[in-house]
Amino acid sequence: MSRIVVVGDEATCAGFRLAGAEARTPARGEIAAEFARALGVAEMVVLARETADALPPEALRAAMLRETPLVVVLPALAGPQPDRAFERRIRSVLGIEP
Repeated sequence: MSRIVVVGDEATCAGFRLAGAEARTPARGEIAAEFARALGVAEMVVLARETADALPPEALRAAMLRETPLVVVLPALAGPQPDRAFERRIRSVLGIEP
């Protein structure tokens, strides 16, 4: 056991493959089985947010509480929307608001 296994969508896995990690993109109905296989062979399992959401919550929680392998859930690629008022607030805080 000396590898990182990434389980997620194609876009997430593509980047990790470029970095040399083993990446798996299971069909929706096979996510739990693929996660279980990854837990059996990896030292670290990285899950895309959408993949983690598709797992039974108790299975994910139990895996995250285990000492090994380390289980990490990545934030969603879409993520939160940018803060359009950020620049205005920064200018206000700095006292340079026009």
